[in-house]
Amino acid sequence: MLKRGRTLVAGALIVAGCGTNATGPAAQPVLIAFFSNRSGDFEIYFMNSGTGEVTNLTNHSGADFSPAWSPDGGKIAFGSWRDYPPEIYVMNADGTGQRRLTNNFAFEFDPAWSPDGAHIAFTSDRDGNDEVYVMNADGSGQSRLTTDSASDFEPSWSPDGKKIAFVSERGGNREIYMMNPDGTGLTNLTNNAASDFTPAWSPDGRKIAFASDRDGNMEIYVMNADGGAPTRLTKNTALDQSPAWSRDGRRIAFTSDRDGNREIYVMNADGSGQTRLTNDPAEDDTPSWRP
Repeated sequence: MLKRGRTLVAGALIVAGCGTNATGPAAQPVLIAFFSNRSGDFEIYFMNSGTGEVTNLTNHSGADFSPAWSPDGGKIAFGSWRDYPPEIYVMNADGTGQRRLTNNFAFEFDPAWSPDGAHIAFTSDRDGNDEVYVMNADGSGQSRLTTDSASDFEPSWSPDGKKIAFVSERGGNREIYMMNPDGTGLTNLTNNAASDFTPAWSPDGRKIAFASDRDGNMEIYVMNADGGAPTRLTKNTALDQSPAWSRDGRRIAFTSDRDGNREIYVMNADGSGQTRLTNDPAEDDTPSWRP
């Protein structure tokens, strides 16, 4: 039986740039949520860079995955298989108050908060294929944003709330698109024969990090918010994916299996200083920084 608790992260996360986000006694430690099967099944955890500990937030036999912090840092939305098929849940940042937001016999995942915390975009196949939907933060007012026979998924809200980036197969392969929050104004940002995934906006809204296999295997890239100047940040024979920006825009956390299994890594926003954060024989995946 999985128990809620804490285990020390190797190295205490005292790598360069991964301490608190401010100085003085009131400084808040940087927290990175992720999911892991280190206790037997997939649960949500967070790493506390101030204490070097990992805290287990969920405890359920159904897999919990894809955590996403609310803009105020008070809540975490996540996907869960506990009520098959997977649905969107939300909980307080300490793991209490877990409740279900969606209730459909469909696959629902990829929660992404609007910057004002009022809405959550997500992926659902309730209408026959994967599309991007939006709902109020309490689960009410669920509506469909994309309407295409191909799959649309992995929404990511821009910091100003005016755009939603997402992945679509409508062009024949997986590319990154952008739309207005009401589903209008569709723009294709990437155009490559390979697959592009997991768009993540920088905090200033000027850049989008993403994963792509355009150079032969999955790596992390960054581009301008209009799709221009794509630049490769990682260069490894392993799979690097799931980028997530730090709240100050100086660092990007990501998942990599370069050391044999999936772990959480961090690098500077220019790709330098790549450092492993988690060290466990299990799988650690999909980091999300507390705002």
